Amino acid sequence: MKATAKAHPIQGLVKYHGMRDEELRLPYHDSISVCTAPSHSKTTAEFDPAREEDTYVIDGEAVEGRGAERIDAVVDHVRELAGIDHGVRFESTNNFPTNIGFGSSSSGFAAAAMALVEAAGLDMTRPEISTVARRGSSSAARAVTGAFSHLRTGMNDEDCRSERIETDLEDDLRIVAGMVPSYKETEAAHAEAADSHMFEARMAHMHGQISDMRDALYDADFDRAFELAEHDSLSLAATTMTGPAGWVYWQPRTIEIFNAVRELRSEHDVPVYFSVDTGASVYINTTEQYVDRVEETVADCGVDTRVWEVGGPARVLDEDAALF
Repeated sequence: MKATAKAHPIQGLVKYHGMRDEELRLPYHDSISVCTAPSHSKTTAEFDPAREEDTYVIDGEAVEGRGAERIDAVVDHVRELAGIDHGVRFESTNNFPTNIGFGSSSSGFAAAAMALVEAAGLDMTRPEISTVARRGSSSAARAVTGAFSHLRTGMNDEDCRSERIETDLEDDLRIVAGMVPSYKETEAAHAEAADSHMFEARMAHMHGQISDMRDALYDADFDRAFELAEHDSLSLAATTMTGPAGWVYWQPRTIEIFNAVRELRSEHDVPVYFSVDTGASVYINTTEQYVDRVEETVADCGVDTRVWEVGGPARVLDEDAALF
């Protein structure tokens, strides 16, 4: 009862903010994202009837406190689905920087869900597995189905699950990651989202945003899709910054990247748009033709960069990939 899985993190395009149910991690509204590769999390999980306690290790360090509680939610749900009470050994690694705004919780919980479901011998589709991953991170649901995916809101697992959106943008999209290290508290921001006076305004336009983004993806309209993503980043920030704690994640270099991207677009006709989740680091979306120029411009802002492509769904790996 052991399995290993791999998943790619997500870039939020139309991002969810706030949860109507924190235990089941049911978001207030729909969301759409794209997975980024080759960045990934890899997880090995083993159910052992002789093991008395669950153990969780991420990047070589034991997980305790709130982090362990979130993993417990996924593990316990799989045990319930499988009808077992075995202890779990769980180890995970990431090949990209974590906790700086690049979706490590999404890939981490997606890989965990895939590995746990496989180890427990459950026969589930990826949309069904997305409901398992969602209990750790709502964004992880979309990392399970991969590429461009849509997580629908709802009050149960039948409704609140992820589905993949097929689009021809998958082949040409390149994502320059501008890394601006700055610690963030995404859970805290979600917890107080509904207390912002901007929240109702965000909710009011969300259905239109989702419909417009799906339509742009179906039409493979790069500029329309990523202009929507850029504006959604600003809407998310406005809601976050006007909550009770007044969270401000952006750093000076974040703003510098924004300005450099807009200059490339307005003065040099480069198809390029920025996108930010709850963090200071920046995704810069462009096409294969312009990616070198965009990466050079972002690097001139004094940040480390990586170039990512669209990543596929979470998947189970062979036995040789196991972490233990």
